[in-house]
Amino acid sequence: MKAAELMGLSARQVPRLCIAYQQAGPIGLASRKRGQPSNRRLPSQLQAEAVEIVRERYADFGPKLAQEKLLELHHIRVAKETLRKWMTLAGLWLPPDQRLRKAHQPRHRRECLGELVQIDGCEHAWFEERGPVCSLLVYVDDATGRLMELRFVEVESAFDYFASTSAYLQRHGKPVAFYSDKHSIFRVYHDGTTGRARGITQFGRALTELHIDIICANSPQAKGRVERMNKTLQDLLVKELRLRGISTMESGNAFLPEFMEDYNRRFGRPPKNTHDAHPPLRSDEDLSFPTRRSTRTDASTKVRWLRTSGLALLSRSSRLRRWNATRSAWRRRRSPFVKKSASWLLSLWRGHRSHPRSHPSRMASAR
Repeated sequence: MKAAELMGLSARQVPRLCIAYQQAGPIGLASRKRGQPSNRRLPSQLQAEAVEIVRERYADFGPKLAQEKLLELHHIRVAKETLRKWMTLAGLWLPPDQRLRKAHQPRHRRECLGELVQIDGCEHAWFEERGPVCSLLVYVDDATGRLMELRFVEVESAFDYFASTSAYLQRHGKPVAFYSDKHSIFRVYHDGTTGRARGITQFGRALTELHIDIICANSPQAKGRVERMNKTLQDLLVKELRLRGISTMESGNAFLPEFMEDYNRRFGRPPKNTHDAHPPLRSDEDLSFPTRRSTRTDASTKVRWLRTSGLALLSRSSRLRRWNATRSAWRRRRSPFVKKSASWLLSLWRGHRSHPRSHPSRMASAR
């Protein structure tokens, strides 16, 4: 009984093991079912049929999808892991741990602070269930791994990158280059982008005026430093925000400078070269980043769009004054309860808006 309690067996099993040990030695203690086919083993004909169907029709399918199609179209019921084992034995599936990983050429760190700054936006539930999902703009120095700029925004947009870059330049100066992905904020891909400005966005033009290069990576692995930083922040920053009870973007942005200082003190590394590659801003350089775009409408008219001043019509003729008067009148007429009339705007643009018959001017003309 004591031996059974120590081994966790029944009192009847212990005498059987003793007899088997006396007859066959240590081998007698092993189960006789070891190495034998399972009593619940599927027929070999079913295995051959399933593997043949997968080879002919679903060779590029994964085990899960192939198992669903076998049940749906061929009425063959097989467990997913069983089919995975069959496909592996038949050479139709290669386990992830046996696949050859893609080799990416390593890129060494830059030597100086500010020589290359990787930027990216990461959408995540930064405030968990306490606040809305938003994006975090991340600026990471390539040479030191320091956090140079962080900002919570609703979505990635050119205006938010302008604001973040302006804050970066005011705090650190001008870096030599920014390293980003191929988001439409950084690069243009639609047809018609030809000439010297081909592929350059408003953000790129603003950086060019400040003599800052913008480099677009061809893969996420190429800018892996900022990608890994996003993963780190999704763990570390989220917990710091939770401990402080921060649930809004405004309070989060107020906390980010303190977080960056603590992170850089703990995890930043010294650069190979102590030279700071941030040239200072000159007094004549503009930090507001006015975004502008020109479109030719006819031989004598050009429309220029500015974020700060809205839509303006530049012309050498009197059309400018007429358009400004029309726009002002339209704004006075606008109301959420009044239907906007395109014909009324067109008649006002042409300068002969028709008044109702009760208008004093029409009554005077009738006399």
